[in-house]
Amino acid sequence: MPESPSVRRRIRVTGTVQGVGFRPFVFRHATRLGLRGWVQNDSAGVLVEVEGAEPAVDELARLMVEEPPPLARVGSVTGANVPLAGDAAFTIVHSNVAGTPTAPVSVDTATCAACLAEVDDPADRRYRYPFTNCTDCGPRYTIVQGVPYDRPATTMAAFTMCAACQAEYDDPADRRFHAQPNACPACGPRLHWTPTAAAPAPDVVLGGVGVVGAAGIPPSSGGVVVGGVGVVGAAGIPPSSGEAVGEAALDAAIAALRAGRIVAVKGIGGFHLAVDATDEAAVAELRRRKARDDKPFAVMVPDLAAARGLCTLSDTAAAELASARRPIVIAPRRALASDGGAAGAGALAAGVAPGLAELGVLLPYSPLHHLLLAGVGRSLVMTSGNLSDEPIAHEDEDARIRLGSLVDGVLGHDRGVHIRCDDSVVRATPRGGTQVLRRSRGFAPEPIPLARAAARPILAVGAELKSTVAVTLGTDVVASHHIGDLEHLATYRSFLQAIDHLCRLYRVVPEVVAHDLHPEYLSSKLAADLDVPAIGVQHHHAHVASCLTEHGRVGPVLGLAFDGLGYGTDGTLWGGELLVADLQGFERVGHLAPVTMPGGVTAIREPWRMGVAWAHHADVPHPFDDPRSGAVLDLATRGQGPTTTSVGRLFDAVAALIGLRRTVTYEAQAAIELEALARRVPRAEAPAFPVDLGRTAAGVLIIDPGPLVAALLARRAAGTAPALLAAGFHEAIGGAAAAAAIELAREHRLRTVALSGGAFQNARLSEIVEAALAAAGLEVLVHRVVPPNDGGISIGQAAVAAAQR
Repeated sequence: MPESPSVRRRIRVTGTVQGVGFRPFVFRHATRLGLRGWVQNDSAGVLVEVEGAEPAVDELARLMVEEPPPLARVGSVTGANVPLAGDAAFTIVHSNVAGTPTAPVSVDTATCAACLAEVDDPADRRYRYPFTNCTDCGPRYTIVQGVPYDRPATTMAAFTMCAACQAEYDDPADRRFHAQPNACPACGPRLHWTPTAAAPAPDVVLGGVGVVGAAGIPPSSGGVVVGGVGVVGAAGIPPSSGEAVGEAALDAAIAALRAGRIVAVKGIGGFHLAVDATDEAAVAELRRRKARDDKPFAVMVPDLAAARGLCTLSDTAAAELASARRPIVIAPRRALASDGGAAGAGALAAGVAPGLAELGVLLPYSPLHHLLLAGVGRSLVMTSGNLSDEPIAHEDEDARIRLGSLVDGVLGHDRGVHIRCDDSVVRATPRGGTQVLRRSRGFAPEPIPLARAAARPILAVGAELKSTVAVTLGTDVVASHHIGDLEHLATYRSFLQAIDHLCRLYRVVPEVVAHDLHPEYLSSKLAADLDVPAIGVQHHHAHVASCLTEHGRVGPVLGLAFDGLGYGTDGTLWGGELLVADLQGFERVGHLAPVTMPGGVTAIREPWRMGVAWAHHADVPHPFDDPRSGAVLDLATRGQGPTTTSVGRLFDAVAALIGLRRTVTYEAQAAIELEALARRVPRAEAPAFPVDLGRTAAGVLIIDPGPLVAALLARRAAGTAPALLAAGFHEAIGGAAAAAAIELAREHRLRTVALSGGAFQNARLSEIVEAALAAAGLEVLVHRVVPPNDGGISIGQAAVAAAQR
C-alpha cells in the first residue's frame, strides 16, 4: 500500500488555549503521530505548523477539536496547507508577542487530583507544599500580567526554577511540561505567619502532642516549636516575635484556628478571613470585628460528602461545587446538619447564616486550603478578607494594615496576586439547576460571544453596585471579576485597576465607552471624563441585553427587568419594568405602580419607610409605631422624595409590613428573608391575594399591588401567620407579573420573554413566573451564567453599544 503524501498545514486555534497545557498537548500528539513542525503561543491563541502524512495531520486537527486538554475551551480550529519546510522534528517555539492580543486568559482552577496526591505523599518532594500545581490546575488569571501566557509575564517571574522543576518543565512526558507556575519547596513561594496585635499568637508544636515542647518557650510568647526539638527562627526572625515561615507558618495558622482565633489566609485571588465554623464564640467575634451583623458567611468543607451533610444538593449543584471553578454554592440547609465526614462532627455555629434556610458552601481549591482543613479537622468560615463593603486585600502589606485589627494572625506568602479576585457565587435553583450570582474566580475572564460583533473596541463601565467592567474583542465580550460597590473609595480604586488590567492585558484602546444613564454613578462620571464617544445605556435595557447575550439572541423579546432601582429615561427610579427590547433599543410597555421613597436612600436602609409609602398607596393605615412615622407618612402623602417603580423596594415594604424586618444591615436582606419565610409554605397552601392590572391613558400596562398590600395588612391583623403572608405575596406578585407579560407578549406578537434583574435571584419568584409563562406557551430566557443582578450590567452595556454600531 503506497504511503500517503506529505503535507504541511498551518493551523490556527482560538479560544482559551493558553495556560491550559495546549502546546504540550499538541507536542505529545504530534510526536506520537510522527509529525514534524512547531507550535507556539501568540497574541491570537495557538499557532501550529505541522508536516507529515496527511491522515496523521488530519488526526492531529481532530484531536484539537474533539479531545483538547481538560481546561481548554476551544473556540475554532482552522487550517490551510502551506509549502513543505522539511523540519527535522516537532518543537515548541518561543511565543510571538506581536499583534493585538485576542487570546483569552485562562481562569484560575482548583488543584487537580494528581497534585493533591503529591501534597499528601510523605515520600514526594512536594509533600505538604501549599503551592503545588501543574498544567491542569492552579492560578492563571490572578497571576498573569500580560499575554502571551509565559512565566516572565506572571508574578512567578521572580522565582527561578530549580534543576528538578526545570527538568519537569522541559520534559514532554511530564504533566508539568511548560507549566508556567511550576515550583517546589526548594525554589518556589513560601508561607509566612505574622501574629497581630488583636491577640497573642498561639503556641505551636509540630510533630508532637504537647502545648509547648522545647527551648523553654512559655505559652504566652507565641513561639513556634518544630518537631518538639527546637525553635523556628527562619529568615532571621527571632523566636520571641511569633513569626514563622514555611511549614512552621502553616502549623501556626492551624493552631490559631483550632484555638478559636481569626486568621487572614492568602489564597488564589486575595485574602480570606477564616475561623472555626463550629465555634459559636469565634464566629460571633468575627462578626463583631468585621462589622457584619447578619449577612451570612460561606463555609469551606473538605469534600462533597461533607457538603451533602450540610445541604441538599442536586446533581447539577454538586457538579458545580466540585468543578474546577470551585464556586460558593448556595443550597438548602439540612435540618440539624453537622459538618460530619472527614471534617469531624459538630453542628455549625448558628451565627454562620442566622435565620436562613440556605447555606453557602465551597470546597478547597488550593493545596493550602486542603492542608488547613486537614490540620484543623473542622469546617471553616471563609469570608472575604476586608471590612464590610471594601475590596478584599490581596497584597501582604495591605493585609497587615487593613486586616490587622480584624484578625489574630496573617498567613501570607510571597507569590504575588496581580489582580484580586473574589470567590464566585452560584445558587442552586428549585428545579435542579444553578444560577451564577457573582461571576468572579473560576469564571472571569472567560469571554462571552456577542450576538452582534463590535466594530470598534468598547469599554463598558457597569453600574454602581456589584460593579464589573468589560471590554469587547470583536466577536466577544470579556468581563472582569467582581469589583464591588463603587460608593467606597477603595473599591473605586479597584474599579480603575480592573479597567487598566483588562485594557493592558488585551491591549485595548477603547474607541467607545458604554455607561449607565444615572448621572451620579461614579462609573458614569468616569465615562464622561474619557476622551472617547460615550453611549448611555438605560439600566434595565442593559439587564435584558445581558440575558439576550447569554443566550446568543438579538431580540426582540418581552423583557421583565425587576430589581432594586435603576435610573429611568424620565428621571425617576425604575425597577419593575416590562420592556419590548432588542439589543439596539427598547420601549417601556409596562411597569409597577409608582410610589414615593420617603427619605430617598434612607428608605433602602429602613424598609419600614417603604411600608408606609405602600400602605399610603393602598389607602390603609400602616402598622408602625416609630415616632418618625408621621413625618414619613407626610413625605409619602406629599410625594416628597424620589418616585420609584422598584420591585425590590416593594419586597422591602412587605417584609416590614408583615413584621419580618424593619431595617437592614446588608443589601437585599429584607427580600432574602422574605423569600426564606415563604419557602416554609408549599405553593399549593399559599393564600390568594389580589393584584390589579390597568392601563395608563397612553396604553402602558400598570401592575398595581395596592389591593395586595391592603389584603396583607388585613390578614395580618386577623392573625394569619407571617410565613403564609410571605408565600401568598410571592404567588400574587409573581402571578401578576406573568399575567402582564402574557398580555403584552400577545399584544406585541412576541413568543419569548427574558427575565432579568436582581429580583430574579429570588428562586420562589422565578419559579412562579417561569411556570406561568411556560404554561402559556412562551419561551422563557433566564440567567444561568451571567448574573441577573448588576454584576451583568457591563456585559449588557457592551452588547447594546456593539449592536448600535
